[in-house]
Amino acid sequence: MKSILTTTAAFAILATMGHAAGHAMAPGVEAADQDVSTGIVTASKVVAPANGWLVVHRTGDDMKPGPVVGYAPLREGETMDVAAILTEAVAPGEKLMLMVHGEDGGMTAGGFEYTLGAKEDGPIRIDGNLVMTVVTAK
Repeated sequence: MKSILTTTAAFAILATMGHAAGHAMAPGVEAADQDVSTGIVTASKVVAPANGWLVVHRTGDDMKPGPVVGYAPLREGETMDVAAILTEAVAPGEKLMLMVHGEDGGMTAGGFEYTLGAKEDGPIRIDGNLVMTVVTAK
């Protein structure tokens, strides 16, 4: 009887692991419009394919990433409640693009080295698309 329960439990664990592996979370950023008067912008959830950065870019109606105005480190996988400290003032009504960047190509591991258009610690793309969302500052 004990071996049947053990075999059944092992099968259930393997089935669950297989299901989870086949349904890995897609990279993404979830955030809502928010008050940034405290100098912080927050993503409620970020899923990163590797260690990297949540980078805050200014953007406009064209939805193109502009200058970086904040960033926060990310671990591979799902991270909840990611807060990035803004390095510049952001006025109510401004749009911010919260984007996942990698930790590749730089001179220093663990140090954010990206500048607009550079390859170091650059944006992650999935099927050619940036992993990001846009919020409006309140």
